[in-house]
Amino acid sequence: MNDETKTGKIMDDMMAPEHASPSAHPAEDMPTLMPALPESVEKTAAGAADANEAGEASDGAEADGFPPIPEDELTRLRDDIVAALKTVYDPEIPVDIYELGLIYTVDINNDYSAHVAMTLTSPGCPVAGEMPEWVVNAVVGVEGIRKAKVTLTFDPPWDMSMMSEEARFALNMF
Repeated sequence: MNDETKTGKIMDDMMAPEHASPSAHPAEDMPTLMPALPESVEKTAAGAADANEAGEASDGAEADGFPPIPEDELTRLRDDIVAALKTVYDPEIPVDIYELGLIYTVDINNDYSAHVAMTLTSPGCPVAGEMPEWVVNAVVGVEGIRKAKVTLTFDPPWDMSMMSEEARFALNMF
């Protein structure tokens, strides 16, 4: 029996009624090799009242009912968030996630909530289910940030061109 015949026999055996999947979609019953990826992770800072509990809107890009954050305060918050993001590392790569180019956007709303859009080096990243939580914890730890939300996206997919010069230097990729 050649390899092609063996493969066909194995596939035939798998399709036999005793191996049939109980669901209409056999792929749903198969174990997944990739971790479940969170679409987003959200956390409120300790001691911070949620703006929604106060009866004011706070979700989304516009924080209605809140005065604009002064420019110098916004700059400080953004700088502190970037510094916090630089404390989070991909355990497989000795470069922080900010310099690695995994952070796509950081938005700070007038209610002092922050939204971070990020990616991973690959969807199969071993810490895919944990890294967004690390990021939300870092951001919500910034003084003044009341709430943080991290959204994971793979559009656009990460590639090495997204790394900073600092990251390239650290990885001898210059």
